[in-house]
Amino acid sequence: MSGILWIIIVGFVAGLIARWLSPGPNTPSGFILTTVLGIAGAFLATFIGQAIGHYSLDQGAGFITATIGAVVVLFIWNRLVASGVMSDPGNR
Repeated sequence: MSGILWIIIVGFVAGLIARWLSPGPNTPSGFILTTVLGIAGAFLATFIGQAIGHYSLDQGAGFITATIGAVVVLFIWNRLVASGVMSDPGNR
């Protein structure tokens, strides 16, 4: 159980930092979306890190790379909303 709690805490903090580094009108808000942003960033960073050989299969991304991954996910989110492919859940 403590592993899941740690993932949620790191995801939330990484999501907060990503939102702070990349502010904009289309950023996801709220605890759940911010946490999902950070967790998605960690998964992206882990996937890319394992693909290029930086991490082994049993390793995950660290806090800094999870935050960088969250910034990349947020950038993709903003581009999808700006291009109209996806609607902004905050403006319904």
